[in-house]
Amino acid sequence: MKTLIVIGGPTGSGKTALAIEIAGALQTEILSADSRQCYREMNIGVARPSSEQLETIQHHFIASHSIQDEMNAASFEKYGLNILNRILEKNDYAVVCGGTGLYIKALLEGLDEMPPIDPLIRKQCRDEYHEKGIQWLQEQLKDCDPDIYERMDIHNHVRLLRALEFYLSHQQTLSSYQRATTKSRPFRAICLYTNPDRSTLYHQINQRVLQMLESGLEAEVHDLQNFSSLQALQTVGYKEYFSYFNGLITQEECIAEIQQHTRNYAKRQITWFKQQDAFIPILSDAHILEQIKNHL
Repeated sequence: MKTLIVIGGPTGSGKTALAIEIAGALQTEILSADSRQCYREMNIGVARPSSEQLETIQHHFIASHSIQDEMNAASFEKYGLNILNRILEKNDYAVVCGGTGLYIKALLEGLDEMPPIDPLIRKQCRDEYHEKGIQWLQEQLKDCDPDIYERMDIHNHVRLLRALEFYLSHQQTLSSYQRATTKSRPFRAICLYTNPDRSTLYHQINQRVLQMLESGLEAEVHDLQNFSSLQALQTVGYKEYFSYFNGLITQEECIAEIQQHTRNYAKRQITWFKQQDAFIPILSDAHILEQIKNHL
């Protein structure tokens, strides 16, 4: 049976380099499962693979869409399956690499079409959010759906609203709805995740943010100011700079917040991957190919 090698894990943990090594050994291609690296206009702030890495192995879902395109787990499922079908027509293996858990889950198990949200509930939630702020929104969602709250970017008001509106409209948590249905796939998946020491990972994240600044992150975000309301740009590394440009925080606070929010995101990613029965921690980067062979 055709086989996917899925490499997940937190941001800044070396997934890309491992995926390239594996794809090279298996002579195949990589499908990214990152919800932000797909946007052409976002490069430095999302740690897109370097041009050298992209030249080494064929990647898909990297700089493939505009920030004005509406991408979500359902659209990624459709896009990703199409790419995988093409890869697996000519190869026995394909590599999937990314840290967006819901995208990976959609690819492996499928998602149902979302039922509609009650428009009155949507209006009420959004009115209260504008009146009471994001902290109120966080508290509401934490009370009604703590599972998805732990896995979500809790500074992204759009996703918080979506989950809260879903619960209030259907009296069902979004997390339980997402677990409800598993679709059959014409491939099997070997799922591994990077699991670095927490203090080492946090140090790497802090250093990577500083490297992004040296590479021109501020200028990249500055050029996107006119699009700051787009969902794609409600992203760590971008939204903090928008606050800085608007005079809400200092540059020093901006950098510290990017580092802190990235560490928070990595912590949520680690929690998600550890909770997935299908995912196995990578024992050693140096012996990753041997570990994969043991599961083939």
